[in-house]
Amino acid sequence: MMTPKERLKMILEGQQADRPACICPGGMMNMVTSELMDRVKVYMPEAHTDARQMAELAKSVYEEGCFENYGVPFCMTVEAEEMGAKVDMGTNVYEPHVTGYVIDSVSEYKKLRAVDVTCGRAKVVLDAIRILREETKDVPIVGNLTGPVSTASSVMEPVVFYKELRKKNQEAHEYMEFITEQLIRFGRAQIEAGADLIAVSDPSGTGEILGPKYFKEFAVTYINRLLDALQEEKMGTIVHICGQMSPVYQEVNEVHSSALSFDSVVPMKEAREHLKDRVLMGNVSTYALEFGDPDRVKMLTRSCIKSGSDIVSPACGLGMKSPLRNVQSILEGIVSADSEK
Repeated sequence: MMTPKERLKMILEGQQADRPACICPGGMMNMVTSELMDRVKVYMPEAHTDARQMAELAKSVYEEGCFENYGVPFCMTVEAEEMGAKVDMGTNVYEPHVTGYVIDSVSEYKKLRAVDVTCGRAKVVLDAIRILREETKDVPIVGNLTGPVSTASSVMEPVVFYKELRKKNQEAHEYMEFITEQLIRFGRAQIEAGADLIAVSDPSGTGEILGPKYFKEFAVTYINRLLDALQEEKMGTIVHICGQMSPVYQEVNEVHSSALSFDSVVPMKEAREHLKDRVLMGNVSTYALEFGDPDRVKMLTRSCIKSGSDIVSPACGLGMKSPLRNVQSILEGIVSADSEK
């Protein structure tokens, strides 16, 4: 039987594995729930700022039979905070979020701090990856980055940002260049610390918000710049984009990632029809995971596989109150479906 790392590596390379992989990357797609924290006696928000606790929570996701990977951090605020944004660190039932912007316009981007991977929460994430690399094996370690558009709209008012993509187009590109360079620095540092692959989540960079033209000009362009700059000798990259894909499938297919991940509004069967040759990941409803039951989760899991998902995962970040039994049912559904072949 393949190890989780062997299985995921084969799938990301476009090869046929023994069965679909089951992962939840971290970052936007946080996989830690309140019940899991109670089980292992490690809690947020402390785990956001302590490398040992972050690593222990990441381990527990695998050890408690939820997913076949480790992934850090557990939020999307590290990059914005490092560039100067104020962040509320959340509690054990809700995640960190930005409470104070740094700049008022794309033209003010030079006021932002560069990401320093030797201090702050960036260092905590890197130290947690090092701990996972030293203390575990055969399980893939996923490092996480907030996508360029989502990061750019986290350090300034999003509505202003979107307007200035058109009104201050040249300065907006200069701003996005700066943002992307910070993400490249943080992503390379995660790989050097021991991450096997990098997941990029860009929920604010959707085709619905930007429209096809600006989706290609800003989301695809800078995601690709980020992906192309990361080291290639590791397992690969995953990109998660929220929202409907029907207007932008052609543009999405231009993303240079090893795998593409979508949320539950995207029918996996439709995605497979439009992206025939791509490795696809997703997309078990997080609503069902929080409010459904194990049988429904298993049914949705099998539906994802039947519809063309190569890597089964939640459609988005788990609700912190999701029952552990439901979360465990994704992997159980994959294994049982494989045994019935």
